[in-house]
Amino acid sequence: MRDDDARYEAVSSRDARFDGEFFFAVVTTGIYCRPSCPAVTPKRVNVRFFVSAAAAQAAGFRACRRCRPDAVPGSAEWNVRADLVGRAMRFIGDGVVDREGVGGLARRLGYSARQVQRQLTAELGAGPVALARARRAHTARVLLQTTNLPVTELAFAAGFASIRQFNDTMREIYAGTPSELRAAAAGRRGRAGAPSQGAGGEGRSAPGGIALRLAYRGPYATAEIFDFLQVRAVPGVEEVRGSHGTRTYRRTLRLTYGSGIAEVDEPTGPRTRKRPPAGLVCPAARGADGGWLECRLRLTDLRDLSTAVQRMRRLFDLDADPYAVAERLGADPTLGPLVAARPGLRSPGAADPEELAVRIVLGGPPERAAELVRAYGKPLDAVDGGLTHLFPTPGELTGEEVAEPVRTLCTALADGTVVLDAGADRYAAERALAALPGVGAKAAAYIRMRALGDPDIGDSGDSGDSGDSGGAGEGGPAGERAVAGAWRPWGAYAVHHLWRAGLLPAGELSVGELSGCAGALPGRAEEAGRGWEAAPVAVAAPVG
Repeated sequence: MRDDDARYEAVSSRDARFDGEFFFAVVTTGIYCRPSCPAVTPKRVNVRFFVSAAAAQAAGFRACRRCRPDAVPGSAEWNVRADLVGRAMRFIGDGVVDREGVGGLARRLGYSARQVQRQLTAELGAGPVALARARRAHTARVLLQTTNLPVTELAFAAGFASIRQFNDTMREIYAGTPSELRAAAAGRRGRAGAPSQGAGGEGRSAPGGIALRLAYRGPYATAEIFDFLQVRAVPGVEEVRGSHGTRTYRRTLRLTYGSGIAEVDEPTGPRTRKRPPAGLVCPAARGADGGWLECRLRLTDLRDLSTAVQRMRRLFDLDADPYAVAERLGADPTLGPLVAARPGLRSPGAADPEELAVRIVLGGPPERAAELVRAYGKPLDAVDGGLTHLFPTPGELTGEEVAEPVRTLCTALADGTVVLDAGADRYAAERALAALPGVGAKAAAYIRMRALGDPDIGDSGDSGDSGDSGGAGEGGPAGERAVAGAWRPWGAYAVHHLWRAGLLPAGELSVGELSGCAGALPGRAEEAGRGWEAAPVAVAAPVG
Protein backbone atom coordinates (compact mmCIF):
# COMPACT_ATOMS: atom_id res chain seq x y z
CA MET A 1 0.00 0.00 0.00
CA ARG A 2 1.87 3.06 -1.27
CA ASP A 3 -0.78 5.79 -1.38
CA ASP A 4 -1.29 7.79 1.81
CA ASP A 5 -5.01 8.25 1.16
CA ALA A 6 -5.40 4.47 0.89
CA ARG A 7 -3.42 4.09 4.09
CA TYR A 8 -5.74 6.51 5.84
CA GLU A 9 -8.73 4.47 4.68
CA ALA A 10 -7.11 1.41 6.29
CA VAL A 11 -6.60 3.38 9.51
CA SER A 12 -10.20 4.66 9.47
CA SER A 13 -11.52 1.11 9.12
CA ARG A 14 -9.02 -0.27 11.67
CA ASP A 15 -7.92 -2.81 9.08
CA ALA A 16 -5.63 -5.31 10.83
CA ARG A 17 -4.49 -6.73 7.49
CA PHE A 18 -1.98 -3.90 7.30
CA ASP A 19 -0.53 -4.19 10.81
CA GLY A 20 3.23 -4.30 10.34
CA GLU A 21 2.99 -3.16 6.71
CA PHE A 22 3.01 0.49 7.75
CA PHE A 23 2.56 2.70 10.82
CA PHE A 24 0.82 6.01 11.34
CA ALA A 25 1.64 8.82 13.75
CA VAL A 26 -0.49 11.64 15.12
CA VAL A 27 1.28 14.97 15.29
CA THR A 28 -1.05 16.40 17.95
CA THR A 29 -0.32 13.60 20.44
CA GLY A 30 3.22 12.59 19.44
CA ILE A 31 2.17 8.92 19.31
CA TYR A 32 2.53 6.33 16.54
CA CYS A 33 0.20 3.36 16.13
CA ARG A 34 -0.61 0.27 14.09
CA PRO A 35 -3.42 0.63 11.50
CA SER A 36 -5.86 -1.37 13.63
CA CYS A 37 -5.44 0.80 16.75
CA PRO A 38 -8.84 0.98 18.51
CA ALA A 39 -8.41 4.63 19.49
CA VAL A 40 -10.53 7.36 17.88
CA THR A 41 -9.41 7.92 14.30
CA PRO A 42 -7.43 11.17 14.08
CA LYS A 43 -8.08 13.84 11.46
CA ARG A 44 -6.26 13.22 8.18
CA VAL A 45 -4.40 16.52 8.44
CA ASN A 46 -2.78 15.36 11.70
CA VAL A 47 -1.61 11.96 10.44
CA ARG A 48 1.84 11.00 9.15
CA PHE A 49 2.74 7.58 7.72
CA PHE A 50 5.92 5.54 8.15
CA VAL A 51 7.19 2.30 6.63
CA SER A 52 8.84 1.19 9.87
CA ALA A 53 8.45 1.69 13.60
CA ALA A 54 12.08 2.84 13.68
CA ALA A 55 11.29 5.67 11.27
CA ALA A 56 8.41 6.84 13.47
CA GLN A 57 10.67 6.74 16.51
CA ALA A 58 13.41 8.65 14.66
CA ALA A 59 10.83 11.33 13.82
CA GLY A 60 10.20 11.81 17.54
CA PHE A 61 7.01 9.79 18.01
CA ARG A 62 6.54 7.35 20.88
CA ALA A 63 4.75 4.00 20.80
CA CYS A 64 1.04 3.89 21.60
CA ARG A 65 0.46 2.11 24.89
CA ARG A 66 -2.94 0.92 23.75
CA CYS A 67 -2.16 -0.88 20.47
CA ARG A 68 1.60 -1.54 21.03
CA PRO A 69 2.68 -1.06 17.42
CA ASP A 70 6.17 -2.43 18.05
CA ALA A 71 4.68 -5.90 18.67
CA VAL A 72 2.94 -6.46 15.33
CA PRO A 73 3.95 -9.21 12.90
CA GLY A 74 6.81 -8.29 10.60
CA SER A 75 6.19 -7.21 7.02
CA ALA A 76 6.02 -10.07 4.52
CA GLU A 77 7.82 -7.78 2.06
CA TRP A 78 11.19 -8.55 3.64
CA ASN A 79 10.72 -12.26 2.97
CA VAL A 80 9.76 -11.63 -0.64
CA ARG A 81 12.51 -9.21 -1.53
CA ALA A 82 15.95 -10.51 -2.48
CA ASP A 83 17.60 -7.10 -2.84
CA LEU A 84 19.88 -5.28 -0.41
CA VAL A 85 17.04 -3.85 1.69
CA GLY A 86 15.20 -7.17 2.04
CA ARG A 87 18.39 -9.03 2.96
CA ALA A 88 19.41 -6.29 5.39
CA MET A 89 16.07 -6.44 7.19
CA ARG A 90 16.38 -10.21 7.61
CA PHE A 91 19.90 -9.81 8.98
CA ILE A 92 18.82 -7.06 11.39
CA GLY A 93 15.95 -9.23 12.59
CA ASP A 94 18.44 -12.01 13.33
CA GLY A 95 20.52 -9.63 15.48
CA VAL A 96 23.53 -9.09 13.20
CA VAL A 97 23.80 -5.35 13.94
CA ASP A 98 23.71 -5.99 17.70
CA ARG A 99 26.45 -8.61 17.44
CA GLU A 100 28.64 -7.27 14.64
CA GLY A 101 27.69 -3.64 14.15
CA VAL A 102 26.89 -1.86 10.90
CA GLY A 103 30.28 -2.88 9.52
CA GLY A 104 29.45 -6.54 10.04
CA LEU A 105 26.09 -6.08 8.36
CA ALA A 106 27.72 -4.37 5.38
CA ARG A 107 30.31 -7.13 5.01
CA ARG A 108 27.63 -9.81 5.00
CA LEU A 109 25.70 -7.89 2.34
CA GLY A 110 28.77 -7.19 0.22
CA TYR A 111 28.24 -3.41 0.19
CA SER A 112 29.89 -0.48 1.93
CA ALA A 113 28.41 0.74 5.21
CA ARG A 114 27.56 4.05 3.50
CA GLN A 115 25.59 2.29 0.77
CA VAL A 116 23.65 0.24 3.31
CA GLN A 117 22.86 3.34 5.36
CA ARG A 118 21.71 5.27 2.29
CA GLN A 119 19.51 2.50 0.92
CA LEU A 120 17.76 1.72 4.21
CA THR A 121 17.20 5.38 5.04
CA ALA A 122 15.79 6.08 1.59
CA GLU A 123 13.28 3.22 1.72
CA LEU A 124 12.51 2.86 5.42
CA GLY A 125 13.21 6.30 6.84
CA ALA A 126 15.76 4.84 9.26
CA GLY A 127 19.24 3.39 9.06
CA PRO A 128 20.48 0.05 10.43
CA VAL A 129 21.34 1.46 13.85
CA ALA A 130 17.86 2.91 14.33
CA LEU A 131 16.21 -0.29 13.09
CA ALA A 132 18.30 -2.39 15.49
CA ARG A 133 17.55 0.07 18.30
CA ALA A 134 13.81 -0.39 17.78
CA ARG A 135 14.32 -4.14 17.95
CA ARG A 136 16.31 -3.85 21.19
CA ALA A 137 13.69 -1.60 22.76
CA HIS A 138 10.93 -4.10 22.02
CA THR A 139 13.00 -6.94 23.49
CA ALA A 140 13.64 -4.87 26.60
CA ARG A 141 9.95 -4.09 27.04
CA VAL A 142 9.09 -7.79 26.76
CA LEU A 143 11.70 -8.66 29.40
CA LEU A 144 10.51 -5.88 31.69
CA GLN A 145 6.94 -7.11 31.52
CA THR A 146 7.57 -10.87 31.57
CA THR A 147 10.53 -11.45 33.90
CA ASN A 148 11.79 -10.37 37.28
CA LEU A 149 15.31 -9.72 36.04
CA PRO A 150 17.10 -6.77 37.66
CA VAL A 151 16.98 -3.80 35.32
CA THR A 152 20.76 -3.67 34.99
CA GLU A 153 20.99 -7.30 33.88
CA LEU A 154 17.95 -6.89 31.65
CA ALA A 155 19.44 -3.94 29.76
CA PHE A 156 22.49 -5.90 28.66
CA ALA A 157 20.37 -8.97 27.88
CA ALA A 158 18.33 -6.83 25.46
CA GLY A 159 21.51 -5.73 23.70
CA PHE A 160 22.05 -2.23 25.08
CA ALA A 161 25.64 -1.09 25.56
CA SER A 162 24.98 0.92 28.72
CA ILE A 163 22.34 1.58 31.35
CA ARG A 164 22.14 5.22 30.32
CA GLN A 165 21.44 4.26 26.71
CA PHE A 166 18.80 1.80 27.89
CA ASN A 167 17.01 4.34 30.10
CA ASP A 168 17.10 7.09 27.49
CA THR A 169 15.75 4.79 24.78
CA MET A 170 12.86 3.47 26.88
CA ARG A 171 11.83 6.98 27.91
CA GLU A 172 11.99 8.21 24.33
CA ILE A 173 10.04 5.34 22.76
CA TYR A 174 7.61 4.42 25.53
CA ALA A 175 7.39 7.68 27.48
CA GLY A 176 8.28 6.00 30.73
CA THR A 177 11.18 4.68 32.75
CA PRO A 178 11.87 0.95 32.84
CA SER A 179 10.51 0.77 36.39
CA GLU A 180 7.31 2.55 35.34
CA LEU A 181 6.79 0.19 32.43
CA ARG A 182 7.23 -2.84 34.68
CA ALA A 183 4.84 -1.43 37.29
CA ALA A 184 2.22 -0.59 34.64
CA ALA A 185 2.34 -4.15 33.28
CA ALA A 186 1.91 -5.57 36.79
CA GLY A 187 -1.05 -3.26 37.37
CA ARG A 188 -2.78 -4.38 34.18
CA ARG A 189 -2.35 -8.03 35.09
CA GLY A 190 -3.71 -7.37 38.55
CA ARG A 191 -6.81 -5.60 37.29
CA ALA A 192 -7.51 -8.24 34.65
CA GLY A 193 -6.70 -11.17 36.90
CA ALA A 194 -4.66 -12.68 34.05
CA PRO A 195 -1.73 -11.91 31.80
CA SER A 196 -2.35 -9.02 29.44
CA GLN A 197 -3.28 -9.76 25.87
CA GLY A 198 -0.50 -9.02 23.47
CA ALA A 199 1.05 -9.71 20.14
CA GLY A 200 4.44 -10.45 18.62
CA GLY A 201 6.43 -10.43 21.82
CA GLU A 202 3.88 -10.19 24.59
CA GLY A 203 4.05 -12.65 27.41
CA ARG A 204 4.46 -13.35 31.09
CA SER A 205 6.74 -15.06 33.52
CA ALA A 206 6.84 -18.82 33.23
CA PRO A 207 8.63 -21.43 35.32
CA GLY A 208 12.14 -21.70 33.97
CA GLY A 209 11.52 -19.45 31.00
CA ILE A 210 9.57 -16.74 29.22
CA ALA A 211 6.07 -17.20 27.85
CA LEU A 212 5.31 -15.25 24.70
CA ARG A 213 2.54 -14.70 22.21
CA LEU A 214 3.82 -14.82 18.65
CA ALA A 215 1.49 -12.74 16.51
CA TYR A 216 0.38 -13.48 12.97
CA ARG A 217 -1.90 -11.68 10.54
CA GLY A 218 -4.99 -13.06 8.89
CA PRO A 219 -6.13 -16.69 8.93
CA TYR A 220 -3.62 -19.32 10.03
CA ALA A 221 -3.88 -23.02 9.16
CA THR A 222 -2.59 -24.25 12.50
CA ALA A 223 -3.42 -27.95 12.18
CA GLU A 224 -1.65 -28.20 8.84
CA ILE A 225 1.61 -26.68 10.04
CA PHE A 226 1.65 -28.89 13.15
CA ASP A 227 0.99 -31.90 10.90
CA PHE A 228 3.90 -30.84 8.71
CA LEU A 229 6.31 -30.48 11.63
CA GLN A 230 5.14 -33.59 13.48
CA VAL A 231 5.91 -36.05 10.70
CA ARG A 232 9.38 -34.52 10.31
CA ALA A 233 10.33 -34.22 13.98
CA VAL A 234 13.83 -35.60 14.61
CA PRO A 235 13.93 -37.53 17.91
CA GLY A 236 16.25 -35.96 20.44
CA VAL A 237 16.06 -32.50 18.83
CA GLU A 238 12.30 -32.18 18.28
CA GLU A 239 9.13 -33.71 19.60
CA VAL A 240 5.39 -33.11 19.37
CA ARG A 241 3.33 -33.87 22.46
CA GLY A 242 -0.42 -34.19 22.84
CA SER A 243 -3.26 -35.17 20.56
CA HIS A 244 -4.55 -33.45 17.45
CA GLY A 245 -5.91 -30.04 18.34
CA THR A 246 -3.95 -29.70 21.58
CA ARG A 247 -0.40 -30.46 20.44
CA THR A 248 2.80 -28.80 21.61
CA TYR A 249 5.81 -28.62 19.32
CA ARG A 250 9.11 -28.63 21.23
CA ARG A 251 12.70 -28.36 20.02
CA THR A 252 16.22 -27.47 21.08
CA LEU A 253 17.93 -24.37 19.72
CA ARG A 254 21.61 -23.62 19.20
CA LEU A 255 21.97 -19.85 19.53
CA THR A 256 24.71 -17.24 19.46
CA TYR A 257 25.43 -16.99 23.18
CA GLY A 258 24.06 -20.29 24.40
CA SER A 259 21.25 -22.74 23.76
CA GLY A 260 17.58 -23.01 24.47
CA ILE A 261 14.37 -25.00 24.34
CA ALA A 262 11.32 -23.64 22.55
CA GLU A 263 7.73 -24.81 22.91
CA VAL A 264 4.80 -23.71 20.74
CA ASP A 265 1.21 -24.73 21.44
CA GLU A 266 -1.41 -25.63 18.87
CA PRO A 267 -4.40 -23.34 19.59
CA THR A 268 -7.46 -25.15 20.88
CA GLY A 269 -9.75 -22.46 19.47
CA PRO A 270 -9.69 -19.08 17.73
CA ARG A 271 -7.30 -16.60 19.30
CA THR A 272 -7.96 -13.12 18.03
CA ARG A 273 -7.71 -9.64 19.41
CA LYS A 274 -10.85 -7.90 20.56
CA ARG A 275 -12.35 -5.98 17.68
CA PRO A 276 -14.28 -2.71 17.56
CA PRO A 277 -17.97 -2.79 16.57
CA ALA A 278 -18.74 -4.21 13.15
CA GLY A 279 -19.62 -0.82 11.73
CA LEU A 280 -16.11 0.41 12.37
CA VAL A 281 -14.39 -2.39 10.48
CA CYS A 282 -14.17 -2.86 6.72
CA PRO A 283 -16.07 -6.01 5.62
CA ALA A 284 -12.95 -7.58 4.05
CA ALA A 285 -11.15 -7.54 7.37
CA ARG A 286 -14.04 -8.60 9.60
CA GLY A 287 -13.45 -11.89 11.41
CA ALA A 288 -9.95 -12.47 10.02
CA ASP A 289 -7.59 -10.10 11.78
CA GLY A 290 -5.01 -12.60 13.01
CA GLY A 291 -4.13 -13.95 16.40
CA TRP A 292 -1.14 -15.56 18.06
CA LEU A 293 0.62 -18.79 19.00
CA GLU A 294 1.58 -19.41 22.61
CA CYS A 295 5.34 -19.91 22.88
CA ARG A 296 7.66 -20.60 25.80
CA LEU A 297 11.42 -20.10 25.64
CA ARG A 298 13.97 -21.38 28.13
CA LEU A 299 17.35 -19.86 27.32
CA THR A 300 20.74 -20.31 28.91
CA ASP A 301 21.54 -16.68 27.97
CA LEU A 302 18.79 -14.07 27.67
CA ARG A 303 20.79 -12.13 25.08
CA ASP A 304 19.51 -14.75 22.65
CA LEU A 305 15.85 -13.89 23.26
CA SER A 306 15.09 -11.80 20.19
CA THR A 307 17.06 -14.13 17.92
CA ALA A 308 15.20 -17.17 19.29
CA VAL A 309 11.84 -15.43 18.78
CA GLN A 310 12.75 -14.55 15.21
CA ARG A 311 13.78 -18.11 14.42
CA MET A 312 10.52 -19.53 15.72
CA ARG A 313 8.63 -16.94 13.72
CA ARG A 314 10.45 -18.11 10.58
CA LEU A 315 9.79 -21.76 11.36
CA PHE A 316 6.05 -21.13 11.71
CA ASP A 317 5.97 -18.54 8.90
CA LEU A 318 4.29 -15.97 11.12
CA ASP A 319 5.19 -12.89 9.06
CA ALA A 320 3.38 -14.15 5.95
CA ASP A 321 0.65 -12.12 4.28
CA PRO A 322 -2.20 -14.61 3.68
CA TYR A 323 -4.34 -11.90 2.09
CA ALA A 324 -1.80 -11.27 -0.68
CA VAL A 325 -1.28 -15.01 -1.13
CA ALA A 326 -5.01 -15.68 -1.42
CA GLU A 327 -5.54 -12.81 -3.83
CA ARG A 328 -2.82 -14.08 -6.16
CA LEU A 329 -3.35 -17.84 -5.96
CA GLY A 330 -7.12 -17.69 -5.60
CA ALA A 331 -7.46 -16.49 -9.18
CA ASP A 332 -5.83 -19.67 -10.51
CA PRO A 333 -8.37 -22.33 -11.63
CA THR A 334 -6.34 -25.13 -10.06
CA LEU A 335 -5.38 -23.40 -6.82
CA GLY A 336 -8.52 -21.33 -6.22
CA PRO A 337 -10.55 -24.17 -4.62
CA LEU A 338 -7.53 -25.26 -2.56
CA VAL A 339 -6.93 -21.76 -1.19
CA ALA A 340 -10.61 -21.42 -0.31
CA ALA A 341 -10.60 -24.82 1.43
CA ARG A 342 -7.47 -24.12 3.51
CA PRO A 343 -7.19 -20.38 4.16
CA GLY A 344 -3.98 -19.32 5.82
CA LEU A 345 -1.89 -22.34 4.76
CA ARG A 346 1.72 -21.47 5.55
CA SER A 347 5.10 -22.39 4.07
CA PRO A 348 7.15 -23.55 7.08
CA GLY A 349 10.69 -22.26 7.32
CA ALA A 350 13.54 -23.45 9.52
CA ALA A 351 14.70 -22.69 13.04
CA ASP A 352 18.26 -23.52 11.94
CA PRO A 353 18.97 -23.28 8.18
CA GLU A 354 22.18 -25.33 8.32
CA GLU A 355 20.46 -28.09 10.29
CA LEU A 356 17.66 -28.26 7.73
CA ALA A 357 20.14 -28.45 4.85
CA VAL A 358 21.92 -31.40 6.49
CA ARG A 359 18.61 -33.17 7.08
CA ILE A 360 17.51 -32.71 3.47
CA VAL A 361 20.79 -33.93 2.00
CA LEU A 362 20.96 -36.84 4.45
CA GLY A 363 17.54 -38.06 3.34
CA GLY A 364 15.53 -40.90 4.82
CA PRO A 365 13.09 -40.90 7.74
CA PRO A 366 13.61 -38.70 10.84
CA GLU A 367 15.24 -41.60 12.70
CA ARG A 368 18.15 -41.44 10.30
CA ALA A 369 18.89 -37.87 11.35
CA ALA A 370 18.42 -38.93 14.98
CA GLU A 371 21.31 -41.38 14.58
CA LEU A 372 23.47 -38.47 13.43
CA VAL A 373 22.32 -36.44 16.43
CA ARG A 374 23.17 -39.20 18.91
CA ALA A 375 26.60 -39.71 17.36
CA TYR A 376 27.69 -36.06 16.92
CA GLY A 377 25.23 -33.75 18.66
CA LYS A 378 25.98 -32.00 21.95
CA PRO A 379 23.96 -33.54 24.81
CA LEU A 380 21.82 -31.19 26.87
CA ASP A 381 22.93 -30.62 30.44
CA ALA A 382 19.65 -32.21 31.50
CA VAL A 383 17.29 -34.31 29.40
CA ASP A 384 13.95 -32.56 28.95
CA GLY A 385 11.28 -35.07 27.98
CA GLY A 386 12.19 -36.33 24.53
CA LEU A 387 14.74 -33.55 23.99
CA THR A 388 18.27 -34.78 24.59
CA HIS A 389 20.68 -33.05 22.19
CA LEU A 390 21.48 -30.03 20.08
CA PHE A 391 21.76 -30.79 16.40
CA PRO A 392 25.46 -31.03 15.42
CA THR A 393 27.08 -28.03 13.75
CA PRO A 394 28.54 -28.35 10.23
CA GLY A 395 32.02 -28.22 11.74
CA GLU A 396 31.24 -31.34 13.76
CA LEU A 397 30.22 -33.25 10.61
CA THR A 398 33.34 -32.81 8.45
CA GLY A 399 35.28 -35.85 9.68
CA GLU A 400 36.12 -38.79 7.43
CA GLU A 401 33.71 -41.03 9.29
CA VAL A 402 30.74 -38.88 8.13
CA ALA A 403 29.12 -40.29 5.01
CA GLU A 404 28.84 -38.42 1.75
CA PRO A 405 27.24 -36.19 0.62
CA VAL A 406 26.67 -34.85 4.13
CA ARG A 407 30.41 -34.40 4.69
CA THR A 408 30.79 -32.39 1.48
CA LEU A 409 27.84 -30.17 2.38
CA CYS A 410 29.09 -29.56 5.92
CA THR A 411 32.59 -28.76 4.68
CA ALA A 412 31.10 -26.19 2.33
CA LEU A 413 29.00 -24.71 5.13
CA ALA A 414 31.94 -24.63 7.54
CA ASP A 415 34.36 -22.93 5.13
CA GLY A 416 31.83 -20.44 3.78
CA THR A 417 31.47 -21.88 0.27
CA VAL A 418 27.74 -22.14 1.01
CA VAL A 419 26.13 -19.46 3.19
CA LEU A 420 22.66 -20.01 4.64
CA ASP A 421 22.39 -17.02 6.98
CA ALA A 422 19.08 -15.26 7.48
CA GLY A 423 19.92 -12.62 4.87
CA ALA A 424 21.97 -14.80 2.54
CA ASP A 425 21.80 -14.27 -1.21
CA ARG A 426 19.25 -16.94 -2.11
CA TYR A 427 20.27 -17.29 -5.74
CA ALA A 428 23.96 -17.62 -4.87
CA ALA A 429 23.17 -20.14 -2.13
CA GLU A 430 21.03 -22.27 -4.46
CA ARG A 431 23.73 -22.27 -7.14
CA ALA A 432 26.42 -23.24 -4.63
CA LEU A 433 24.28 -26.03 -3.18
CA ALA A 434 23.34 -27.44 -6.58
CA ALA A 435 27.00 -27.57 -7.56
CA LEU A 436 27.95 -29.81 -4.61
CA PRO A 437 28.38 -33.50 -5.49
CA GLY A 438 25.42 -35.52 -4.26
CA VAL A 439 23.17 -32.54 -3.54
CA GLY A 440 21.65 -31.60 -6.86
CA ALA A 441 19.29 -28.90 -8.05
CA LYS A 442 16.06 -30.32 -6.61
CA ALA A 443 17.38 -30.52 -3.06
CA ALA A 444 18.99 -27.08 -3.49
CA ALA A 445 15.62 -25.58 -4.50
CA TYR A 446 13.88 -27.21 -1.52
CA ILE A 447 16.57 -25.88 0.85
CA ARG A 448 16.16 -22.44 -0.66
CA MET A 449 12.42 -22.57 -0.04
CA ARG A 450 12.59 -23.69 3.58
CA ALA A 451 16.01 -22.88 5.02
CA LEU A 452 16.11 -19.42 3.41
CA GLY A 453 12.37 -18.81 3.70
CA ASP A 454 11.88 -17.97 0.02
CA PRO A 455 8.17 -17.56 -0.82
CA ASP A 456 8.94 -17.29 -4.54
CA ILE A 457 10.37 -20.76 -5.08
CA GLY A 458 8.96 -20.88 -8.61
CA ASP A 459 11.48 -18.22 -9.69
CA SER A 460 15.03 -19.42 -10.20
CA GLY A 461 16.03 -15.99 -11.41
CA ASP A 462 19.66 -15.98 -12.39
CA SER A 463 20.43 -19.34 -10.83
CA GLY A 464 21.88 -20.74 -14.01
CA ASP A 465 20.72 -24.01 -15.48
CA SER A 466 18.16 -24.70 -12.80
CA GLY A 467 15.88 -26.26 -15.39
CA ASP A 468 17.63 -29.56 -14.68
CA SER A 469 16.05 -29.52 -11.23
CA GLY A 470 12.58 -30.08 -12.56
CA GLY A 471 11.63 -26.87 -10.77
CA ALA A 472 9.52 -24.10 -12.12
CA GLY A 473 12.29 -21.64 -12.82
CA GLU A 474 13.28 -19.71 -15.89
CA GLY A 475 15.23 -22.69 -17.17
CA GLY A 476 12.15 -24.96 -17.20
CA PRO A 477 9.73 -25.62 -20.06
CA ALA A 478 7.63 -22.75 -21.34
CA GLY A 479 4.39 -24.14 -19.89
CA GLU A 480 6.04 -24.62 -16.55
CA ARG A 481 7.32 -21.04 -16.50
CA ALA A 482 3.85 -19.76 -17.39
CA VAL A 483 2.20 -21.65 -14.52
CA ALA A 484 4.81 -20.57 -11.97
CA GLY A 485 4.82 -16.99 -13.26
CA ALA A 486 1.10 -16.69 -12.55
CA TRP A 487 1.80 -17.54 -8.91
CA ARG A 488 4.69 -15.17 -8.29
CA PRO A 489 5.81 -14.18 -5.75
CA TRP A 490 3.98 -16.88 -3.77
CA GLY A 491 5.14 -20.06 -5.51
CA ALA A 492 6.11 -21.76 -2.24
CA TYR A 493 2.52 -21.47 -0.96
CA ALA A 494 1.23 -22.86 -4.24
CA VAL A 495 3.51 -25.88 -3.86
CA HIS A 496 2.28 -26.51 -0.30
CA HIS A 497 -1.35 -26.35 -1.43
CA LEU A 498 -0.62 -28.83 -4.22
CA TRP A 499 1.27 -31.18 -1.89
CA ARG A 500 -1.52 -31.05 0.64
CA ALA A 501 -4.14 -31.82 -2.02
CA GLY A 502 -2.10 -34.62 -3.59
CA LEU A 503 -1.93 -32.83 -6.97
CA LEU A 504 1.86 -32.73 -6.84
CA PRO A 505 3.99 -35.66 -5.67
CA ALA A 506 5.44 -35.24 -2.20
CA GLY A 507 8.57 -33.10 -2.37
CA GLU A 508 8.27 -32.45 -6.12
CA LEU A 509 8.71 -28.81 -7.13
CA SER A 510 7.88 -29.20 -10.84
CA VAL A 511 4.52 -27.69 -11.81
CA GLY A 512 4.58 -28.08 -15.57
CA GLU A 513 1.91 -30.81 -15.72
CA LEU A 514 -0.78 -29.06 -13.70
CA SER A 515 -2.80 -27.58 -16.56
CA GLY A 516 -6.37 -28.88 -16.53
CA CYS A 517 -6.17 -30.44 -13.07
CA ALA A 518 -8.90 -28.24 -11.60
CA GLY A 519 -11.70 -30.60 -12.52
CA ALA A 520 -10.15 -33.38 -10.47
CA LEU A 521 -9.94 -31.36 -7.29
CA PRO A 522 -13.11 -32.01 -5.25
CA GLY A 523 -12.64 -35.70 -4.60
CA ARG A 524 -8.87 -35.84 -4.68
CA ALA A 525 -8.03 -33.02 -2.33
CA GLU A 526 -9.62 -34.50 0.79
CA GLU A 527 -8.45 -38.03 0.12
CA ALA A 528 -4.90 -37.00 -0.72
CA GLY A 529 -4.78 -34.66 2.27
CA ARG A 530 -5.06 -37.61 4.64
CA GLY A 531 -2.21 -39.40 2.89
CA TRP A 532 -0.09 -36.27 3.06
CA GLU A 533 -0.38 -36.25 6.83
CA ALA A 534 0.77 -39.85 7.09
CA ALA A 535 4.20 -39.42 5.52
CA PRO A 536 6.79 -36.65 5.29
CA VAL A 537 6.88 -34.43 2.24
CA ALA A 538 10.38 -34.98 0.99
CA VAL A 539 12.98 -34.49 -1.67
CA ALA A 540 14.43 -37.94 -2.13
CA ALA A 541 12.70 -38.77 1.17
CA PRO A 542 14.50 -36.23 3.36
CA VAL A 543 13.79 -35.54 6.98
CA GLY A 544 13.38 -31.79 6.57
